[in-house]
Amino acid sequence: MISEEHTKYLIGNYAPPTIEIVRGLGTKLWDSDGKEYLDFASGIAVTNIGHGHPAWIDRVTEQSTVLAHASNLYSIPEQVRLAKRLVERIGPGKVLFCNSGAEANEAMIKLSRLVAHQSEEPERLEILVAENAFHGRTMGALSATASSKYRKGFEPLLPGFRFATFNRAESFRETVTELSRAIMLESIQGEGGIHTASDEFLRDIENLCAEKKLLLLLDEVQAGIGRTGEFLGFQASGIRPSAVAMAKGLGGGFPLGALWVSEEFAETFQPGSHGTTFGGSPLACSAANAVLDVLETENLIEKTREHGSYFQSKLEELKTRFPSQVSEIRGRGLMLAIAMQNDPSPAIKAMREEGLLVVAAAGRALRLLPPLTVSRKELDEALAIIERVLSQS
Repeated sequence: MISEEHTKYLIGNYAPPTIEIVRGLGTKLWDSDGKEYLDFASGIAVTNIGHGHPAWIDRVTEQSTVLAHASNLYSIPEQVRLAKRLVERIGPGKVLFCNSGAEANEAMIKLSRLVAHQSEEPERLEILVAENAFHGRTMGALSATASSKYRKGFEPLLPGFRFATFNRAESFRETVTELSRAIMLESIQGEGGIHTASDEFLRDIENLCAEKKLLLLLDEVQAGIGRTGEFLGFQASGIRPSAVAMAKGLGGGFPLGALWVSEEFAETFQPGSHGTTFGGSPLACSAANAVLDVLETENLIEKTREHGSYFQSKLEELKTRFPSQVSEIRGRGLMLAIAMQNDPSPAIKAMREEGLLVVAAAGRALRLLPPLTVSRKELDEALAIIERVLSQS
């Protein structure tokens, strides 16, 4: 039951909630009435190692008794360790920490602007971004988001962004001007409806960036940290970006964002050029190191490939059986979507009532984002609920 004080004291920037979540363990959540749910939302791709993982709890608890915060005026061992591990997974470069995906994307936008102003062509400031993308709700990240749904009421936004068609390299080529400095993309558009960038498209964009001397900026906030069956979503394509923004699953539920910058641009930020009070705190980095430990010790990235392939094949079978309701199955790994023929809201409500939590996305999509620790049995339980709801619609 939702407390009356919820609407009394909280600003209404979210739709009124229908349930009150009070506890989680593994892939399960419980509401204040004691009802159990399969969590196939994962806090919108955040709890990649599930709720209450003992290794995560132990590490965060231990760190909280030692040092929670010190600020970036000092070197933080857990931060250094985490940066080293990210560089080893992504490639030669350096890491900047922050608190969220929007902040990571803001830092990536600032990187592009700094590169421009430090170059012999400071007028080349424009960033090309994809239509249907979502990069966050801060003013800079919002300016890189084309949808009027998010932009309305916040104009004027930051200038210097041009939009091209996702998965069409030729559209980006046609949009490039003499003022262009970078291309910014998601490897899988999450809020946009789980649209996956093809490997060919990403390689064509990499070639375009090399030809036109553009930075290649990748937003891996939702598709990162093992969710697609790779550590980062773009890695299946083999491309080498200039910078990568991460967050969501990185902290396993503790707020943390990161920006990896390639060697070529790793010295762009100099003392005083950017900063954060909370970003990369000892506690946040301990949480993230615990997430990486679990990914490695439990072989979750490989399991995600296997589970994702199985889950997607079963969803495709449901699409074949219910063509009047399901138009397409999209995604990769455990970042999947059922694209509905009509408004998905009734199906999402019915699944919730059946004990399965999922989340909507643009284009009538129903997102399925279970923890990477999900079992085959839990996938089958979710499939049974989805099948029941589709058969009753």
